[in-house]
Amino acid sequence: MTEEKEKPFAEVLVELFEAEPLPIAELYRLSDMQPEDMETFDAGWTAVPDERRQVIVRHLADIAEDNFLVDFSPIFIRGFNDPVADVRVASLDGLWDTTDLKLIPPITGLLQNDPDERVQVAAAGALGHFVLMAEWGQLPERILPGLIDTLLARYDHEKTADPVRRVVLEALGPAGHPRVNQLIEDAYENGDQAMQVSAVFAMGGTADRRWSATVMSEMESPYEDMRAEAARAAGAIGNSDFVERLAELAYDEDVAVRLAAIYSLGQIGGDEVQRILAEMLDDPEVEEDDEVMEAVEEAMEEAAMMAGEFDFVDFDFDDEEDDEDDFDFDD
Repeated sequence: MTEEKEKPFAEVLVELFEAEPLPIAELYRLSDMQPEDMETFDAGWTAVPDERRQVIVRHLADIAEDNFLVDFSPIFIRGFNDPVADVRVASLDGLWDTTDLKLIPPITGLLQNDPDERVQVAAAGALGHFVLMAEWGQLPERILPGLIDTLLARYDHEKTADPVRRVVLEALGPAGHPRVNQLIEDAYENGDQAMQVSAVFAMGGTADRRWSATVMSEMESPYEDMRAEAARAAGAIGNSDFVERLAELAYDEDVAVRLAAIYSLGQIGGDEVQRILAEMLDDPEVEEDDEVMEAVEEAMEEAAMMAGEFDFVDFDFDDEEDDEDDFDFDD
């Protein structure tokens, strides 16, 4: 049996840019493109209709979220300058887990200057990932002052839209800055339901047990989005006092709340959590829901890992000094 010859890249691009329906499987050919393929891509990309570019980049972002082996980052980076806001948003979403320090300035520019509120929201979330990674020691600590100053300036700016301010607050949650706790407290007492949800998100980001009583209280909220966010925050804070209530929320009528509670149980770990999750695996109600069943299995793995001892990778950033000069955090 002869081996099927790979389709020429130029032919793949014609199909991706013009064929109906969009050949999703061919999108994987856009990963790790060689320089000559990138030139071919660039030559045709700008002529692709706006709606088609939006659909392609959104699919690429979804693939990147589920498959860490693909790399569409050159396309996402080009998408920062796309005239279509939805393409810019999808490009930022596609880089949700990036640790490329050179992307901080252009993402900062989108937060500060993009005319579309949705793009600013996505950019704030992307910068929040850098903050989190630096606070965890997986990126150099030297990037934090500029990032935090940028986010605080956007939060304080009188013209910042509320949805953007909410995500900026969430991004600041992990930052060990003296203003953060007060910002969270003020936002929680704001009275606006959406802002309160973001405040609870930020509470989880701090991983600080000072918020335990508030998080526990909000797990009783009549609002599904608040219960889900409180459940997630409980896992991030890691207080074992949350376990009983999380076990109840694992059977909540809202599936998002259920999944958040199950995930957080896995984060907290311990013998009691492993017993609860094991019982859920044998529950006929759980067995009927593939999504919940998968979440329970993953949580059990997480809880098992929490019970073991693991050495974290020691990242060496000595070779990244040349990136430091690329930063520009002008407000």
